[in-house]
Amino acid sequence: MALRYEKLCSRPVVFRRLTGVSLEEFHEIVRRVSPLWESMVEAKKKIEGRWRNLRRFEDKLMALLVYYRSYITHEFVGYLFGLHNSNVCRLFKKLEPLMGKGLAIKKDRTLTPDVILKLLADVTEQPIQRPEKKHKRKKMYSGKKKRHTRKIEMIMQDSGKIMSISHSHGGRKHDFRIRKEEHPLPMNAEKYVDSGYQGLQKIASKVTLPFKRQKGQRLTQEQKQHNRTLASFRMKIEHKFREIKIFKIMAETYRNFGKKHHLRFNIIAGIVNLKHGF
Repeated sequence: MALRYEKLCSRPVVFRRLTGVSLEEFHEIVRRVSPLWESMVEAKKKIEGRWRNLRRFEDKLMALLVYYRSYITHEFVGYLFGLHNSNVCRLFKKLEPLMGKGLAIKKDRTLTPDVILKLLADVTEQPIQRPEKKHKRKKMYSGKKKRHTRKIEMIMQDSGKIMSISHSHGGRKHDFRIRKEEHPLPMNAEKYVDSGYQGLQKIASKVTLPFKRQKGQRLTQEQKQHNRTLASFRMKIEHKFREIKIFKIMAETYRNFGKKHHLRFNIIAGIVNLKHGF
């Protein structure tokens, strides 16, 4: 028997484990995205055709969330929902851009230099498959992880709201270089970063960095206490990455083409914001 929303909605615990969202959060996603889907279908519909296996929008959305949550193959998703893998691929190709419009992190125009905020910035790496072309292998190789990866920077407010997501970069690119290539942060905002952002204090104000031990020297007790306090505060953004990586498509080795990596990370970050009421 194929998975269907009608049957699974009566088991909220199982529904959350399979999709990564609660029923209330799922209904909110449906409310935001279904009008976009309906308008797209009406715009492209010219003649009546045969009924598809997934008639309800809820079933289509559930198939995508199950894919994000478990990161199984399209063939496996098709087996669960009674579809051919090519139909699964076409469905996701249509649905993901609409999810991006309805859920992705929007640039906050209220973040002007006059607004005082506490912002946390960090970069996460996700392993990818080894690229076939040599120049891509060099671009994607991370010396820190000793494997090929993709990097994305996330900016988060101290309240837990994700403010912005960077473009997807190759693992070779340094965290500080990614920060310089992205939009600058508000001038008067307090910025809390890790040691990967060494040098940011030279081009931005109100930057808090951990102290780094010099060769042949030791950190003082005050410096150690500063590092512990900063690490404790920055744990908020590490927990936020954990929430994103509950969706295995952002945690396991990424098997898809890189051009959609940023879109999918952005969609899932929007889902995490929705969970916390942002």
